[in-house]
Amino acid sequence: MTTIDVVLPQPAQLGEDPLWSVAEQVLYWVDIDGCVVHRYNPSTGIDEQRATPGRPGSLALTRDPGKLVLASEHEIVWFDWASGATQPFVTLESPGASIRMNDGRTDPAGRFIVGTMFEASNAGKFVGSLHRIEADGTATALRRAVGTANGLAFDTDRDIMYWADTPTQQVLAWDYDASTGDRSNERVFFDYEAVEGKPDGACVDADGYYWSASVRGWAVIRVAPDGSVERRIELPVELPTMPCFGGPNLDTLFITSINAGNDDTSSVARRRGVAAGSLLAIDMSGEGIQGCTDPLFAGRHP
Repeated sequence: MTTIDVVLPQPAQLGEDPLWSVAEQVLYWVDIDGCVVHRYNPSTGIDEQRATPGRPGSLALTRDPGKLVLASEHEIVWFDWASGATQPFVTLESPGASIRMNDGRTDPAGRFIVGTMFEASNAGKFVGSLHRIEADGTATALRRAVGTANGLAFDTDRDIMYWADTPTQQVLAWDYDASTGDRSNERVFFDYEAVEGKPDGACVDADGYYWSASVRGWAVIRVAPDGSVERRIELPVELPTMPCFGGPNLDTLFITSINAGNDDTSSVARRRGVAAGSLLAIDMSGEGIQGCTDPLFAGRHP
């Protein structure tokens, strides 16, 4: 039986985007609605926080430990962990348009790929976009008419990019040329109609399997490169948002979640002894499963 640990006693409002820093041996993650960036150290159990001026959707590491790229509200900013200070970098959406940053990840060459969404996710509006940010800040819109951008992950061994627009319940795949950032051969990789929940954040492990958080599905699933479900791990929270491998050997699966849901499911979560919004961890070392490190953003913090 899989053992799931709750690693932090204080749940987030909208936990998202866990990202392991090999250089620092810590887990960065965000609370979007709490307007906070977290840094959790598994060796000490200490979770530090830095307030942000807006809602942080996702982040990326740079070559300088503690210097981050942060997708917040309508723009990309530089973020200094030590001081909590931000500096403008790239504006992607119009301020005041109720469109905010969401899921983001660096590609194999260090570009930052990030999606946006209408801030009320249940409004059914497809007004977000998927953007590509180069090291110098040059931005290219890869896709328009996006509902809720999620599920970004890269299989570097097979040169594949994965991405999901949550309301469509489909995870798409493209052949990805890391030298140019170009995509081709779009196809449906996995259809969530076959399982409970919808696709949220994701990551790829060292064997090229795609791990997807099944939001409203009480689970995280591991999908093989051929699109078949290799395993489903039931979680004690209804709304998991994103998995990430970390730890010294990259064999701990961290999972963020949302502190929201209807009364019935919240009651179930309480009976299971876990608060919605908790940061979870699963030791995968006994399964022989390890993750991959995310590339550093190619740009340099000023």
